[in-house]
Amino acid sequence: MTAPDVTVVVAVYNTMPYLTECLNSLVGQSIGLDRLQVVAVDDGSTDDSGKELDRFAQLYPDTFTVIHQANSGGPAAPSNRALELATGRFVYFIGSDDYLGEEALDRMVACADANESDVVIGKMVGTNGRYVHQKLYTGDRPDISLYDSELPYTLANTKLFRRELVEEHGLRFPEDLPVGSDQPFTIEACVRARKISVLSDYTYYYAVKRGDASNITYRANHLARLRCTARIMEHTAGLIPAGPRRDAVLKRHFDWELSKLLQEDFPALGLDTRRQVCEGVGALLDTYFTDGLRDGTGVKRRVRFGLAQRGAVDELTRAIADETEHGAPPFLLEGDRAFAPYPGFRDAEVGLDDHWYEARETVAGRLAAGTKLESAAWEQNGDDLGLALKLRIGVTGDTSSAVVALAQGAMPKTADKAGARKLPKDALRPKAVGEFTREPAEDGEGTLLSARIPVEPVRAKRGVRVYVDVAGTAYEIPVRTEGLPMPLARRWGRTIPHRVAASPNPKGRLVITTAPLWEPKLGVGARLRRTLSRSKRK
Repeated sequence: MTAPDVTVVVAVYNTMPYLTECLNSLVGQSIGLDRLQVVAVDDGSTDDSGKELDRFAQLYPDTFTVIHQANSGGPAAPSNRALELATGRFVYFIGSDDYLGEEALDRMVACADANESDVVIGKMVGTNGRYVHQKLYTGDRPDISLYDSELPYTLANTKLFRRELVEEHGLRFPEDLPVGSDQPFTIEACVRARKISVLSDYTYYYAVKRGDASNITYRANHLARLRCTARIMEHTAGLIPAGPRRDAVLKRHFDWELSKLLQEDFPALGLDTRRQVCEGVGALLDTYFTDGLRDGTGVKRRVRFGLAQRGAVDELTRAIADETEHGAPPFLLEGDRAFAPYPGFRDAEVGLDDHWYEARETVAGRLAAGTKLESAAWEQNGDDLGLALKLRIGVTGDTSSAVVALAQGAMPKTADKAGARKLPKDALRPKAVGEFTREPAEDGEGTLLSARIPVEPVRAKRGVRVYVDVAGTAYEIPVRTEGLPMPLARRWGRTIPHRVAASPNPKGRLVITTAPLWEPKLGVGARLRRTLSRSKRK
């Protein structure tokens, strides 16, 4: 009998009713059943998963091999057992609650054959709120590297592997890791692969978040995740010598696995657990957190790592709890440097130097979040009308660069997610308008800007923006109304009355609109010129 092109491995534990859709997606593959082997291992399921596997084995006896075994505590042991029975030229792993696009296997095998790839990664998407990192899938790429791509952020084993590679290097899943057991397998396969290909032209894999969030990733505790991450990082370090390549892979574990241990749920942990987390994270920082990794980490994560490394459990707890409740602290500007003064900043007992607290990355999102409009009102003196604003910006210290100005035109789409944007070095900044003052906020949380923006009798619609320099970089921040009541629109002007309004646009950003209530009468020649001008524009 001819060996199949691909063996699909399915490790199963209590995944009904999702399992049925998974298995249907396999038998419906366009590659055809004659080129497919499915090895499914029931890891002691207590629901109807085992019965469903047996049903498919009866329907497709030449395709399905089903094994039943006692529960092992994770997907590693059943995956290893399935590998022992695999006969395909390639092996593919699928979560038993996920499913494939109809052409997935056919396309990936064709890619592997055409490019002589040892690993092929097809585009994955999440369903039911499941997060799947997308930056790897920017286009079809026949040959990528683990070290200069987004691949370290896509280390699940849901990929096509050449079985010859797997057996040549004895690749198996560590059975004592309840979480992340696929990462050592995937990392080593990618280190040893001759070629790795990415396919983004089709949705190959649908990752499902169960309705009860019972996927194993969602139910492991902090200390279990910490132990597993330490093992994964140790395995990686054994494969890749110290240097930029190792840093490129381990950066993922600092950015994701370790950072997630120091998030909003950390303060609610027991004191002993928090101490153990800090001790474990600190040990990994001591061993693998190079200066390059530290300097390339955003200030929020960097400070939390530093506090954990120093064993400053109280300061770390307070830093996380304060930011969760009140947002990030205002930046402290000192010359061309900016600092995020979290707890422990310049505290001799904590002992972290300023570099840990210095903001070096783009901080548009934090500046936008820290910029809040506090009041807006019309002020009129005779024919002179202005909009008096008081707003708070999330910086303290040397705020001499901060101004309020009117900008013509919309913000670029790139600014929408962060709510602000970093200006190009050669960008022209609008000049400050009207009267203007700066003073520290009484509560120490930022700086208060007071501005009076004069209204001009012209037809215009202009956004109110704040411009500020942080660590030598200029930022443009739209002023958001955040539900604050705006002054009523009013009629203004004697010679040609205008309607003047200060209101939020559809994105909640403050815009000042002026327009004449009526146009002055024009002579015949002027009306003709205006008509001709309009027809040319069409």
